Amino acid sequence: MPFHCGFVCILGRPNAGKSTLLNALVGEKLAIISPKPQTTRNRIQGIINVPKSKGLDGGQIILIDTPGVHKPDSSLGRKMMVEVREALEGCDLVLLLMDASRKPNHHDQFALEMLRRSSTKVCLVLNKIDLLKGKHNLLPLIEEYKTLHDFYAIVPISALKRDGLDILLKEIVAALPIGPPYFPEDQVTDQPARFMAAEIIREQVLRETGQELPYATTVVIDDFEEGPKLTRISATIYCEREGQKAILIGKNGQMLKRIGTSARVQIERMLQTKVFLELYVKVRPNWRQSPEFVEELDWRRQLEDLMSQQTLPDTIHKRNQG
Repeated sequence: MPFHCGFVCILGRPNAGKSTLLNALVGEKLAIISPKPQTTRNRIQGIINVPKSKGLDGGQIILIDTPGVHKPDSSLGRKMMVEVREALEGCDLVLLLMDASRKPNHHDQFALEMLRRSSTKVCLVLNKIDLLKGKHNLLPLIEEYKTLHDFYAIVPISALKRDGLDILLKEIVAALPIGPPYFPEDQVTDQPARFMAAEIIREQVLRETGQELPYATTVVIDDFEEGPKLTRISATIYCEREGQKAILIGKNGQMLKRIGTSARVQIERMLQTKVFLELYVKVRPNWRQSPEFVEELDWRRQLEDLMSQQTLPDTIHKRNQG
């Protein structure tokens, strides 16, 4: 049987479940998850190796999670949409992820317009079918979506319940070109560990703080010293106002301690070493409106800077056995 390999972009509105799908298919937590919209800010690449089996060709899927499609109103938002467009360029298949618990509306047109300007095959993935009141509602929804675009395939799933993922994998592999794998079999992402650590810290900020604050925060790793038994990490949480800084620190530093403790446990699980984590909070007014600062937050840009300093961080190659 032939071996298929290619790049697959996940496209969808905020909170469609893109990151949940990425993590479920890869089998590792690569993307942070939050009920708050616009959690994902950068392209996140996960690598899936599909073994040959009865009725299924073997293959390697390079799955690209993207920020939620939206009309940007800040430098950060515009950068996020650049991430989406760059992910679409050169991919072999697009997974358009839609929430099956609601009907398509005018907000979905923005994503559909992006696809109409592309010649790439599109697989419609109707997520959250576990939220449907009855499966009889699924067929009319599929028929409605068929009028909006000429989809390569339509697959109903529940990423959270892992329902329908085998069917989705089969459709993806069949759509990819025949060719050798791009990555080693045990590599799961192209992201260096230090940047995944920054995202884990930001996830805890999202979980612990209120509605407005998460959008005004970002995390930068200042120092990352990885050893066989202990990894030392120093990170700064940036916010936009002094009042936000006070919330992040909390009374007697309790909020910052809670964020740090939760993040440290997850980073230890990822690295499989003990972690010493230091967190700082700094105010950078209106950082979301600063193109220069937003560009500095791009982990690929930071990686180039580290390489120029001959300080190349390790990439996570091995699947987590814990």
